[in-house]
Amino acid sequence: MRHYPAGVTIVTLEQDGRPIGFTATSFASLSAEPPLISFNIAETSSSIEAMLSARSLVVHFLGEHQLHLAQRFSRSAEERFSDSALWTTLETGEPVLHSTPLWVRASVHQLLPIGDHTLVIGLVTRVHDNTEDAPIAAPLLYYNGSYHRPRGLE
Repeated sequence: MRHYPAGVTIVTLEQDGRPIGFTATSFASLSAEPPLISFNIAETSSSIEAMLSARSLVVHFLGEHQLHLAQRFSRSAEERFSDSALWTTLETGEPVLHSTPLWVRASVHQLLPIGDHTLVIGLVTRVHDNTEDAPIAAPLLYYNGSYHRPRGLE
């Protein structure tokens, strides 16, 4: 599957007042009505327990200019939110990453254990789209074990 390119997202949530986050390249739009999204999280992830108990989350869609965030959220859990200048919290408690022009907030609709992962299905409750003011020049992609910018996008 590493030979299939995927968009890079960062999922953030809150657990007991602490920010939790991880990269996810398995994001998919499932339904327009109701607005449902999905992604997978490995059972070995340091964020799995928080994800299993979460009621809501935020999915950030990364542009090529956010490679540093993708790399940060692929590191150890202690490093992900260590720079408080990179994020803030919504009034509902979830962390939101600055300089991310496109993100969605979702309530956890369903959790399905599948093999060595859990499929998370979220019901979108809020869409933040600031791409007119801060356009995403190109999405960040993950392919064959590394991050890439799609060719041909200007």
